[in-house]
Amino acid sequence: MVMVTPKQFEVLVADRPLRIETGKLAYQANGAVLVQYGETVVLVTACMSPTPREGVDFFPLTVDFEERLYAAGKIPGSYWRREGRPTPEAILWARLTDRPIRPLFPKGLRNDVQVVTTTLSVDMENPPDILSIIGASAALCISDIPFDKPIGAVRVGYINGQFVVNPTTSEQAYSSLDLVVAGTRDAVVMVEAGAREVPEEVIIEGIRFGHQALQPLIDLQEEMVRAVGKPKLTPELLLVPEGVLTAVAEFLGDRLLEAAYVPDKTAREKALDELKRQL
Repeated sequence: MVMVTPKQFEVLVADRPLRIETGKLAYQANGAVLVQYGETVVLVTACMSPTPREGVDFFPLTVDFEERLYAAGKIPGSYWRREGRPTPEAILWARLTDRPIRPLFPKGLRNDVQVVTTTLSVDMENPPDILSIIGASAALCISDIPFDKPIGAVRVGYINGQFVVNPTTSEQAYSSLDLVVAGTRDAVVMVEAGAREVPEEVIIEGIRFGHQALQPLIDLQEEMVRAVGKPKLTPELLLVPEGVLTAVAEFLGDRLLEAAYVPDKTAREKALDELKRQL
């Protein structure tokens, strides 16, 4: 195994250092990073199979969020003395990581890709969900897995009429807005929000504020790619030929849209099945 010299990268987010370290753990993954914010630390790994999965017509991406009780200084005390099933929070945080990265893989990719976030330490003030998104992007960017561009993510709070980047858990109790914004350099790719009856204008301005606040995270990942990034692989992409797409579109015309909007479920399914039969 080739030993890699650990390298650390740092940026200030909300006047607190966010550190990303690579080359320390998970050497055999295509890409792996440790992300630290406050005393919360997560390990994010990204792996891709060498060949496409046979018999699938979708991109087989799996994102897991692995909670660990030891991250909070606890040891399971149940009869089994082991970690239990994923909590609802872990499932939601995995989905929160999945949504912004999924559109940035090449269209037609059929290789299995697994992104796994493991919590190593949680300080109970800086939630690990935002670190998972950042770590997934960083791990994919420095890996040899095809990935379009880095993304950043921040949580935006609204306290006493002011937007706050990455409020701590204590601060969030006083916030009327819980907004997660993930985006590339030029666009917002994912928004997750909860609020206590704030005006629509506040939500829109919060999204703009969040997108601006995540730009330093993209700068940091671009620096990482220049320093430790691997050459990207060129996997086999399974794409439908343009001629086939054109022929199907011409054959269906407006009938597919009409069938999809039939109000009755049974009639709608029969109409769609008939179109498939004709096709």
